Amino acid sequence: MQHLDQQAEPANLPDARMQRRHFLRTAGGAAVTAASAARVAGANSRLRIALVGCGGRGKSVAAKAAAVEGAEYGYFCDVYDKQAEAAREELAGGVGKLGKDFRRVMDDKDIDAVHVATPDHWHALPAVAALEAGKHVYVEKPLGHNVLEGKAMVAAAARSKAVFLTGTQHRSAPHLQEAAEIVQGGTLQDVHFVRVWNYANLMPVGPGEKPDSDPPPGLDWDFYLGPAPWVPFNELRFLRTYRMFFDYAGGWITDFGTHRFDTVHQIMGEERPKSVVAAGGRFAVGGMGDQPDLLQVTLEYPGFVLSYETCNINSFGSMGRLTPGMPLHGARAPENRPNGMVFYGSNGTLIVDRLGYEIIPETGAYGGSLSDKDAFAKSRLKRMHKSGSEPSQLHAEHFVRCVRDGEPPRSEAVTGHRSSLVAHLGNIAYHAGRKLKWDSEREDFEGDAEASQMLGRKARKPWDAISI
Repeated sequence: MQHLDQQAEPANLPDARMQRRHFLRTAGGAAVTAASAARVAGANSRLRIALVGCGGRGKSVAAKAAAVEGAEYGYFCDVYDKQAEAAREELAGGVGKLGKDFRRVMDDKDIDAVHVATPDHWHALPAVAALEAGKHVYVEKPLGHNVLEGKAMVAAAARSKAVFLTGTQHRSAPHLQEAAEIVQGGTLQDVHFVRVWNYANLMPVGPGEKPDSDPPPGLDWDFYLGPAPWVPFNELRFLRTYRMFFDYAGGWITDFGTHRFDTVHQIMGEERPKSVVAAGGRFAVGGMGDQPDLLQVTLEYPGFVLSYETCNINSFGSMGRLTPGMPLHGARAPENRPNGMVFYGSNGTLIVDRLGYEIIPETGAYGGSLSDKDAFAKSRLKRMHKSGSEPSQLHAEHFVRCVRDGEPPRSEAVTGHRSSLVAHLGNIAYHAGRKLKWDSEREDFEGDAEASQMLGRKARKPWDAISI
């Protein structure tokens, strides 16, 4: 595996800690121009996409993008040959290039766009390399393994003329756009408290326990670890259960919470928290991993407070099902609501799900004057619900239109960064064990050098182009 070339960082990057070795060159060492971006012109042109990270989520979204006429996947890149070969067979009938090293994709002038669907700790480096190569980028959330990686992607996207879309598919859901209008248009009044939750019962053993072993044939384990610390191969650190380890991901809050933080930002019209505090721990769930099974995070925004919950000990959720028969994301029983968002207003409550929303009228007593009471009664919202569709297909189609038709991205780099950042702040506050004040302009903590060190990590060489 060849090392990244080093080059001085442009002076306009937002954080001096990134100024060492951010420009990623190709595996062969030659810089790539923006020629591939220039070739994408008009709805009749063919869009050739490379899939970097060929697991289940990558294949799912890629199938949706490839369903758009004129879009196709022509390169399948994964450190595990078995996954790359399976993706090529499923998405392209066995036709297309295979590779382990994402930098080879950047060398390929037949590739116009790169779809990054790796584990979280590999989101930033391929995305930045693709942007530097002039290729369009779709990257799954969270935008990076840590805050500094997200900032690096924002900076790279700002320097590039290529399209950048974060895979926060809620942005493409029409019913969530309606929910934003309900709050921002004043239909739901006086919203100053928002709750978000993700529940799943992993009891009693969590991911379980497995001994270290030799990696399976066709897997480059060292490459998989990349910027993360080196450890012997363990099956539970690989594929789906990697999310149980902070070395590679941020747990439920980054994996599931990021979508909902993005929706809160969209609905409230505010995306800059001022403080964060968290509590939690590994109380009951067994097995390997270091993620908490219970995490409660409180964030203060200008004008409202956001409360977030992860619970891996119970699957009911913070609120049960209120409208019989209404589809709810992840619900496996008629009573539960394992994922959701609630916006509390003075005249009603808006309950939002990936698959729809509900409005519950406010029925509490009012302590004002009689005239105010009459006006309040008239302002009470009527009960209603609306179902929507799962938006992943719409978001994948949106990416193709952004590239071919110039449609503005609904979740560009800075948008994806700010929703991912909230999840990272929650994890940092959990590790710090104290309330932290956040400066959203500098994107750093106020007067807390120890917490600031947690905004990034010292990455393993040669993958330390984005590192503290």
